[in-house]
Amino acid sequence: MDLTTTYLGLTLPHPLMPGASPLAHDLDAVRRLEDAGAAAIVMHSLFEEQITRDEAGMMHQMLVHDDSNAEALSYFPAVDDFAFGPDRYLEQVRAVKAAVKVPVIGSLNGTTAEGWLSCAHQIQQAGADALELNFYHVATNPLETGVEVEARLLETVRAIKTHITIPVAVKVSPFYSSMSHLALELEAAGADGLVLFNRFYQPDIDPEMLEPVPKLQLSTPDELLLRLRWLAILSGRTRLSLAATGGVHSGIDAVKAIMAGAHAVQMTAALLHHGPARLTTTLRELRQWLMEHEYRSLAQAQGSMSLEKSPNPEAFERGNYMRILQTWQPKVGNR
Repeated sequence: MDLTTTYLGLTLPHPLMPGASPLAHDLDAVRRLEDAGAAAIVMHSLFEEQITRDEAGMMHQMLVHDDSNAEALSYFPAVDDFAFGPDRYLEQVRAVKAAVKVPVIGSLNGTTAEGWLSCAHQIQQAGADALELNFYHVATNPLETGVEVEARLLETVRAIKTHITIPVAVKVSPFYSSMSHLALELEAAGADGLVLFNRFYQPDIDPEMLEPVPKLQLSTPDELLLRLRWLAILSGRTRLSLAATGGVHSGIDAVKAIMAGAHAVQMTAALLHHGPARLTTTLRELRQWLMEHEYRSLAQAQGSMSLEKSPNPEAFERGNYMRILQTWQPKVGNR
């Protein structure tokens, strides 16, 4: 069974790889991921705030209303609380690159070109084979339009592409008003790939202490549905490499993502829960399913369920919506 895929111009033996996570902090864990069959290693993110060393100002600009209590800034960690600062991050990229034979993909998390440019170049010099830009932005400013938010993203991609030569994937949220148009704009800006989607980790509120409380909930397979929808919509309509991240926990999840159009499938929560061995299991399940259903290669399945393959994509989208609503039935016990 030929599971070969091409992602960001990199020829990979199969599409499965770990997504950005703390697993890349530890070289032993990275080696276990490679032993488990990872096609590439996606590094954990280096945050813009770590690079600029101006966390309070950046957090105020990005996440806090002008009339908010300044004490809310204490919710965010101090720069020294991060696992790796910029220098140590670059050292870790070099160490991971030396420790494994598979491609290594660096990761930057932020919202502006200014905080990323020099570090993007340094990550390339450290040996990364590609770079993932995680554009994580909460648009709280009522005076900032959606057009301005997108323009800043596109400007960042253009600027970084002029500073580095390795492939660049852009990891975005699903909350843009026209994801299809944004994908084409990112392609025109020079991006090589699109990662669908990053996750907003929303804080809870402690009513007794009167403060926001960090709350981390890892993904479940239910979250895959949103990824499948947009993979299917974008597949064949853009030259960008497409990666699914969020909700892939098993081989059948990977099959669905590939059929929708994914060239790469990133796993994070499943690996954090069960360890690198889950990647081996998922790869085995993926191969077995394709063989049992008489596929000759991964390429034969890739994008086979995309909207481009439908004779009437618009009717398919609308029809699926109506079908879901009309076929729902309450549980017997709820009547």
